[in-house]
Amino acid sequence: MTGPAETAAAARTEAPARTAGAAGAPDRSAATMAALRFEAPHRVVLARVPRPAPPGPDAVTVRTSLVGLCGTDLELLHGTAAYLRDGRARFPLVPGHEWCGTVAEIGREVTEFVPGDRVVGQTMVHCGLCRMCRRGRRPLCERLTEVGLYGRQGAAAEYVVLPERALSRIPGRLPDRAAVLTEPAVTVVAGLERSGCRLGDRVVVLGTGTIGLLAVQLAARLGESVDAVGIDPAGRRLALRCGARRALSPEQARAAGTDRYSLAVEASGAAPAFALGLDLLEPGGRLAVIGVGGGPCPDFDPGRLALRGLEVIGVRHGLDHYDRTLRLLRDGVLAAEPLIAAVLPPAAGPEAFRLLAGGRSGPPKVLLDFGRVGDAAPTPPPEGDPA
Repeated sequence: MTGPAETAAAARTEAPARTAGAAGAPDRSAATMAALRFEAPHRVVLARVPRPAPPGPDAVTVRTSLVGLCGTDLELLHGTAAYLRDGRARFPLVPGHEWCGTVAEIGREVTEFVPGDRVVGQTMVHCGLCRMCRRGRRPLCERLTEVGLYGRQGAAAEYVVLPERALSRIPGRLPDRAAVLTEPAVTVVAGLERSGCRLGDRVVVLGTGTIGLLAVQLAARLGESVDAVGIDPAGRRLALRCGARRALSPEQARAAGTDRYSLAVEASGAAPAFALGLDLLEPGGRLAVIGVGGGPCPDFDPGRLALRGLEVIGVRHGLDHYDRTLRLLRDGVLAAEPLIAAVLPPAAGPEAFRLLAGGRSGPPKVLLDFGRVGDAAPTPPPEGDPA
């Protein structure tokens, strides 16, 4: 007698690729699809690009639902990202590395997903064969590609194709608006795990952007207390909502005195915050570096690491923590809604990046809804009116 599992497995081999219903499957009569594209520095358009070919044997075509924009996307648009400087990326390019969507097609060897499953995509796609992968250090894969950054088309398009191994299923009760924050959240989870955040830790988080606020939320659950340091007053108020005991400006943090925390989490990517994090640590403290700085830290004195017994932990990504992070979002340990500033249609891409670049105050995350790909961009307010 054949059971449900055997029947499902057999069905996957009946055709080269299985598709979702007409609403979800790619339109094979069309040669193109809508995608947000960086044409050149400072130029972003909603363009028509070639639609993906049918997925290979172990690949999955996903219809994009939501895409989150972050500072790395802004650096790509401005032409200042390291990926452009070292030649790994070039214009034109389709961004989008924070995203969720619905499975539209699967290759014949795919076993973990069926059309209709909601998924988030992992930014880093590892090869699984190199020395680092075989040692279990997948984020350091020697043949690594990153969706929307280099080596792979981003998800700011109607469809994106990825290997099965680069997807994680969204738990049923978790809305897309929360699931789309999985990618930034996994690095927070990895950082607090690698730094050993635990009961008794007095934690300070530097930065009140998306990653900083997620770090505040998780540290409030794991540690004895958490304080936040940020330059944006509205961001500091949000940090208090996210569980911070106190929210301080950098000047207030320095005035309050040093040697006060057992764990500092640098989540801003600002070189002065790295130096401040070290100053705020007690002897023997740990600094988890999650933010990616854009330049050197002139105030860094390496001798202080040895003389004060400090530990610095660099966290590249949380590639091994997607499923765990989705559960934390599902269970309310991490909350997405307080972090979302706006959800816009893809045609409003230029406006979305204007919001991202224009001195945002308060909720840091801007999302693009590819379920609204046919919607026109909203009319901007008259000059001088509040946005």
